[in-house]
Amino acid sequence: MMGYWYEGFVGLRYLRASPKRGSVSLIAGIAIFGLSLGVAVLIVVLSVMNGFEEVLRTRILSLTAHATISTLDGRIAEWRPDVAKLQHFPGIEAAAPYIEEQGMLIHGDRSSGVLVRGVLPESERQVVDLRPHLLSGRMSDLAGGKYRVILGQALAEELAAKVGDRVVLLVALGDVTPIGVIPRMRAFEVAGILSIGMYEYDRRIAIVSMPDAARLLRMGDDVTGIRLRLTDMYAAPRVARAAALAIGGDNLETQDWTNEHANFFRSIAITKRILFFILSLMVAVAAFNIVSTMVMVVKDKRRDIAILRTFGASPRGILTIFVVQGSLIGLLGIGAGVLLGVVVAVNLQELVHGLESIVGFKFLDARVYFMSDLPARVRVSDVVRICGFAFVLACLSTLYPAARAARLLPAESLRND
Repeated sequence: MMGYWYEGFVGLRYLRASPKRGSVSLIAGIAIFGLSLGVAVLIVVLSVMNGFEEVLRTRILSLTAHATISTLDGRIAEWRPDVAKLQHFPGIEAAAPYIEEQGMLIHGDRSSGVLVRGVLPESERQVVDLRPHLLSGRMSDLAGGKYRVILGQALAEELAAKVGDRVVLLVALGDVTPIGVIPRMRAFEVAGILSIGMYEYDRRIAIVSMPDAARLLRMGDDVTGIRLRLTDMYAAPRVARAAALAIGGDNLETQDWTNEHANFFRSIAITKRILFFILSLMVAVAAFNIVSTMVMVVKDKRRDIAILRTFGASPRGILTIFVVQGSLIGLLGIGAGVLLGVVVAVNLQELVHGLESIVGFKFLDARVYFMSDLPARVRVSDVVRICGFAFVLACLSTLYPAARAARLLPAESLRND
């Protein structure tokens, strides 16, 4: 026990610069700074990837249901008994019918392709509550027969349409006339503007009343499918399949958020692994700088090593002294890196906005990155994994210099000194 604390005390003392040889501690400080910078960068980058994943999931699920049940031909007849049965199915909180079709909106001399979704406002609110995302208007304004539409914010900007304007909706289904096939069209009044915060959705979504959509598409009393809100969204694949089997029908198919947007989350997971590997090389380089630091320390402390050996210190004790010193350098670097990384990650949005105001342009274009902010979510598991990885590398970096110090012969060291 006494030897252990003595070795730790000597290793800690070696971190301090001597009056004549401050260069050793300068090199140690550089190694600490490099390791802390690598750890901080790795924490910030992984936190940003976590933030992207969490925000994408939240925003996607704020517009889409946890799961949907539809048919191969895109029509479900006699859907009311199915909705009533699904609302009492275990694991399902709510069910709502919907009609969905591709179309085109025209306003003046501007036009844009859209995804038209017909909903029943009261039923839809139980599955997906869009009220927090409405910049203007209300879902209750979508009354049947009024022919009103709520547009995504980016779509409204593209069409230069505002609340109260009238836009023309065209759908691919046409009417046969003596002069040819004429697309079905209907004028709709813009009743509200919706902003999810994801450009891909805000650019193409148009929500109308389900009866109005049914009349325009001539679906009668049929619907495209049934949207579900589940108690546990991570059980969506299992619950959706079981619910489809419960209401019967051989041509039913299910879709849930895990496979409908799988490419988003798969790409984030792959990118996160790649970035962790690449940035780990930066941490590894910083950790291996400890090798040069410890070699300099061993060379500087040859006389001290010889004296310790003369007083009875064993090679193992000398080895422990320099392992302790190298480990302390690693711990200081990791601790500083964690502190810096967490502080930067927590305040990242404010830092980015401040930098944007200084340089005069935005770093994140919503049309490219699906969002205009840079979210960051620090996860304890990531911090622990990074710290463990960096500490193991730091400890490994001390082995060669420490072993070299343990092999020094006292007589030779004193003779050369």
